[in-house]
Amino acid sequence: MSFSSMTKNELARLPIENYCCALAELAAIVRIGGTIQVSGKKNLRLKFVTENAAIARRIFVLIKNLYNADIEVMVRKNKQLKKNNNYIIIVNSTETTKKILEDIGFLTDENNPFIINYKIPEKLVEKRCCKRAYIRGAFLGGGSISNPEKSYHLEFVSNNKEHSIALSNIINSFNLNSKIVMRKDNYIIYLKEGEQIVDILNIIGAHQALLKFEDIRVLKDVRNNINRLVNCETANLSKTINASLKQVNNIKLIDKKIGLENLPKNLQEIAYLRLEHRDASLKELGKMLDPPLGKSGINHRFRKIEEIADKIRKGED
Repeated sequence: MSFSSMTKNELARLPIENYCCALAELAAIVRIGGTIQVSGKKNLRLKFVTENAAIARRIFVLIKNLYNADIEVMVRKNKQLKKNNNYIIIVNSTETTKKILEDIGFLTDENNPFIINYKIPEKLVEKRCCKRAYIRGAFLGGGSISNPEKSYHLEFVSNNKEHSIALSNIINSFNLNSKIVMRKDNYIIYLKEGEQIVDILNIIGAHQALLKFEDIRVLKDVRNNINRLVNCETANLSKTINASLKQVNNIKLIDKKIGLENLPKNLQEIAYLRLEHRDASLKELGKMLDPPLGKSGINHRFRKIEEIADKIRKGED
């Protein structure tokens, strides 16, 4: 099961607390995932299609609790995927359909089902709890979250610009920073930062998903920190080895051409130490001297040795 499906299953099983929140949740599901079917001049019905059985049950329970309506439920095999079922929930009653659409502020003129309002009525999300319920319904109806093992991305898909802006504003009223982009013919409201995804999971009540997300995020952070440390150590070791090889080559050239015994005593001392301890860092070499010498002092001596070696090479040219 995907992380997104697991999150939706958890949300779909949350208790329905009160009328206003149930209506706000249903309103979001209708706006994002519902279909209004018109037959004749006045016959309306409301239809939902989902591959998630838990979401189908949630829609059924919401409508049943709010309107005590007769609801038709069908299960059909998805011909394209050949393994997933499609769950179809239909409100056949024109009267109930109109009542739902009017209550959620979607249908502004009961005599004309083609005049619809995609904006979210303020009275529907006036309370903070109703805002949370609306976001939850939007996620159930058209949201998804990536597996945090791979990336941090949570999004809602809406086919209407007005609704996408209104939904983004509700999300951002919780001090989040959702953004909107176009993808094909749809508007995508998304969050990409781990901290903000954690916050929105908490807002909509997906606490088990939140804990799993946090576990994965902490593990990834630890793994990334270890990788950074290893890479840093590897880079430092590589740098030390390369510098040591260059210093050894300079010392060998000087020994061959003029002899190390002809160098000043301080340069002789560090040259012999380097030949004996080729893997040692500058700091380690400095501690071997008596008296000990700092890293900058050791570096200064090797620069002098390099200058002498460079003069020898120029003389050979």
